[in-house]
Amino acid sequence: MASILIYGFHAVNARLRQNPASVEEVFVDAARQDPRARDLVESAKQLGLRILQVDSKRLDGIAGGPRHQGVAARVTMANQPRHVDDLLGDLQGDLLLLILDGVQDPHNLGACLRVADAMGANAVIAPKDRAVGLTPTVAKVACGAADTVPYLTVTNLARAMREIKEYGVFIIGTDGEAESEIAQTDASGSVAWVLGAEGTGIRRLTREHCDTLVKIPMYGTVESLNVSVSAGICLYETRRQRGNHD
Repeated sequence: MASILIYGFHAVNARLRQNPASVEEVFVDAARQDPRARDLVESAKQLGLRILQVDSKRLDGIAGGPRHQGVAARVTMANQPRHVDDLLGDLQGDLLLLILDGVQDPHNLGACLRVADAMGANAVIAPKDRAVGLTPTVAKVACGAADTVPYLTVTNLARAMREIKEYGVFIIGTDGEAESEIAQTDASGSVAWVLGAEGTGIRRLTREHCDTLVKIPMYGTVESLNVSVSAGICLYETRRQRGNHD
């Protein structure tokens, strides 16, 4: 399994809590002696992990920039599903999926993974050629959700959507020009919500493979929402229709 570097207190602490066995080593800015840093070091020590005290310049180089908050960790990445069947074959009950078509900003993907985790989504699915991978920035923004929500990248998104439908999943695309609003569509069963990138939306072929198109009503002056905000609204709509207790 490949390893990557994650950084920031949220991302590292989440990994220490959820999957400490995957942590290869922890880097801490030697100049940080505050309670937050001491608590993290103590947690890593109790887990028997290798801790490296380094200066801030070296940590900048390790993390690829200064936004690490003084802590980073090298971790083994969990094996992600490679095919739709790998992802859905053993799942029971109504499914809840998030399909992202064209989201390339790591901050947006990280926020979408965090929302997907919060709403209990089974997975996030994206095309390989127009999507960001699970980078350190994604892991930092996701605050642990990059480890808990499967992220499937597919070569052909339209084909993957056809395969998803074979599992009885109703695919709902989001389009600002759609006639129906999200609350007017039955999203209580097995559902995959499809969102595109800001400014471009979902692609034509992706749109054609949706079972229906809906819009998020906008009551103010802004014309669009960040994709992670839209994802939260859509995924919650399914939870609302299901009664929030499935």
